[in-house]
Amino acid sequence: MIHPHYPTAEEVDAWCESLLKRAEGISVAAHPVDAPQYAYQLGVRHTSGNHYVAFESEGRTTFYGYWQPASPKLAPVLFHLPGYGAEMSAHPELVIEGYNVLHVNPLGYCTPTGPSKPDCAWTVLPDTVKTKGKQGYVDWLMDAVLAVHWALALPKVNPTRFGFFGSSQGGGTSLLMASIFADHGVRAIAADVPFLTNFPLMLGRENKGAYAGASSAMKSKGGSAGEWKALGYIDTLSHAHRLRLPTLLTAGSLDIATPPDSVAALFEALPGTRSYTFLSGQGHGYTMPFIHLAKAWFKLYV
Repeated sequence: MIHPHYPTAEEVDAWCESLLKRAEGISVAAHPVDAPQYAYQLGVRHTSGNHYVAFESEGRTTFYGYWQPASPKLAPVLFHLPGYGAEMSAHPELVIEGYNVLHVNPLGYCTPTGPSKPDCAWTVLPDTVKTKGKQGYVDWLMDAVLAVHWALALPKVNPTRFGFFGSSQGGGTSLLMASIFADHGVRAIAADVPFLTNFPLMLGRENKGAYAGASSAMKSKGGSAGEWKALGYIDTLSHAHRLRLPTLLTAGSLDIATPPDSVAALFEALPGTRSYTFLSGQGHGYTMPFIHLAKAWFKLYV
């Protein structure tokens, strides 16, 4: 067991299925947003038809995505998830390879005109701890599930061929999304320096890196059983038994935010086809080799 208060494998299975079931009961209106897509300095486009998408639902905060269609009439789709900075990103290098790409930006943190909070003080991790999992990442992941359902229903998308990718939080949530869709068609994952991996290891250290927000949100030193269980549901290690699909991981030797040993622990727990790339001299952030590794991985498996 990763931590004495973490959920069991059966509880994680039930949690994933509950998110999908809950999403079935949410009606979402998705529509293109007429907003500037590039500054003049970044005006070169490799593909056409790109646009922001607003996802609106009663009782939920509007959130956004960025849709990049492939040229074929029917093509696989790759879902990109953002880091903790909630940045939006485009991936023409994957579109040119024949993939539709949807960047999903949950909770309305980033909009087509910029961040929704001037200081970018995102609270998704502290909210998860403070509410013992009733809010925070459960809402973040629900938005992502709703966006995936929308994209898979599009005429240009092959709904049987899709994958997830991202860096840092985007890497960690790609793993969580792949777990949620493990029995629903997802083909592969590429997770760059993934966050949300091995909370017990990281919170036990003096330098907690990107995990410090979880520790500071705990009501008492060391955390309660309920707070640890909430973290357990979003710890990628808890989902390793579900990640039977091809999974690519990277880690940077100089990364103190999501250190290599946290990523290596997940790699060792994966039951299926897997790849772990240790990048010497690499700190935290979008790693240069990752997109090339991910492109090759998705060509093999998606």
